[in-house]
Amino acid sequence: MNNINEIETEFNKALSRYKAGEEIQILVEDFKKIINQIPNHFAAWTCLAWLYLLSKNNDDALFAARKAVKLNGQDVQARMNLSLALLATNNKGVRDHIDLIKRIIMMAPDLEEDLKLSVEDGFSRYPEWKELKKVQKWLDF
Repeated sequence: MNNINEIETEFNKALSRYKAGEEIQILVEDFKKIINQIPNHFAAWTCLAWLYLLSKNNDDALFAARKAVKLNGQDVQARMNLSLALLATNNKGVRDHIDLIKRIIMMAPDLEEDLKLSVEDGFSRYPEWKELKKVQKWLDF
């Protein structure tokens, strides 16, 4: 797996398998392989952070979320993951990320629906996710 198109195909396959309910730990390994091939693949870092959050691996989630935001600071999912990881690890700075998400959504309202779907997905996989409940409340949806 060294061709960028092949890696993107693997990324899309892993994403589809996630949506189909594949075991999280298997997917973590797949996204790590993608990142090893393309270290600046922000979407893979974003997915990895989400998977770590779902598996309550909060320290690794924080690392992956910070990396995703560093690579693409305008991605609302990456920012939401970072907010969740900061909350889960009792770190500061959550409000700044929530405020930025709100500003990005005001400029690009179509992104709000994707984020709402992500929140729904999070609750379907982790119904009592207290950090996600807080973030959902702060984002007003």
